[in-house]
Amino acid sequence: MNLLLATWDSNLRLSLELLLGEEPGVSIVGTASEGQGLMALMHSTSPDMVIADWELPGRSISEILANVQELVPPPAFIFLIQNMADRPETFPAGVDAFLLTGDPPDKLLAAFRRLREKSANLN
Repeated sequence: MNLLLATWDSNLRLSLELLLGEEPGVSIVGTASEGQGLMALMHSTSPDMVIADWELPGRSISEILANVQELVPPPAFIFLIQNMADRPETFPAGVDAFLLTGDPPDKLLAAFRRLREKSANLN
């Protein structure tokens, strides 16, 4: 599984790389710190999944999600948010999960594994 990570927080990005890089069959194909870089990497790396900040600087979420729909197949998307109150009432098209930035690693791993299995079953 090709995984792309995008967060403005370099410590969080490194933590995600270390945590998810240990998952069997996972290849981290790129990291970005802002929306423009994320969009470029999505097109150049064809990720199966993206984990990104909900408030990534440089591009709006609507631009990023519209860009995702151009990819075939579109990647699964986990967004990290600071506060669950910031989460939209309904998941926008292309969003598979929301997690709190400060959630324990096992919660992120559970969501990641669930989406990876779902993706594998679709192929």
